[in-house]
Amino acid sequence: MVEINVPAWRKSSRCGTSTCVEVAKVDDQYMIRDSKNPEAAALSFTKAEWDAFVEGVTAGEFRF
Repeated sequence: MVEINVPAWRKSSRCGTSTCVEVAKVDDQYMIRDSKNPEAAALSFTKAEWDAFVEGVTAGEFRF
């Protein structure tokens, strides 16, 4: 029998609509998906990639 890890999708508590991104961690991968289209393929990132992203967000590197 193969054990399957089902993603536990989470979104920000600040998300007041269905137009948010959701994040899940499965094994050593971080996954991101669009909450409006959960059936679509999720993006997958390594821990190093995820850590670099979080560091960039914390440093204010992403502006809208």
